[in-house]
Amino acid sequence: MGSCASNLYTSKGGGNKSTFVNIVLSNGKLQQFKEPIKAWHVLSQNPNHFICSSESMYVGSPLHPVLPNQELHLDHVYFLLPFSKSNVPLSLQDLCALAIKANTALVNDSNSMLKSSSVSEIRNFQTHPILSNVSLGYSH
Repeated sequence: MGSCASNLYTSKGGGNKSTFVNIVLSNGKLQQFKEPIKAWHVLSQNPNHFICSSESMYVGSPLHPVLPNQELHLDHVYFLLPFSKSNVPLSLQDLCALAIKANTALVNDSNSMLKSSSVSEIRNFQTHPILSNVSLGYSH
C-alpha cells in the first residue's frame, strides 16, 4: 500500500514459490488468480464495485479505480470496494483497516494452504506500516 511495505509470500529458502493476483473483497475474503487478468473479469461479477491497487493508496488522497481494461498483475494486492468509497479521501484509519483486512485474508489463505502442503512450502506474509509526517497529519 502507499503507506505500507510488505514481503509477500516468501517461501522457505528465500525464493517466491507461488505468485497470484490477490483481490481482497469487501467482505474480507481473498480471491486469487494464477495468471494476470483484466479487471473487467472481476468487475462483471461485482456490480456497484470498483478495484483499486494497494500501491496507489495514500492517506488524504481519493482511491483511484483500476480501469476495466487494465490488467491485474501477479504479486499485487488489489481491493474490491463499493462505489460509495470512491472519490473519498482515504483516512489513516481507513488505510490501516484495509491493511489489516488484506493481512488477515492473506494469512488465512496461507494457513488453509498449510493444511494441504508440506513444511517446505510455508508462505509468510508481514505488513510493516510506514508512517511519515504527511500520513500523520504533520507538516514541516
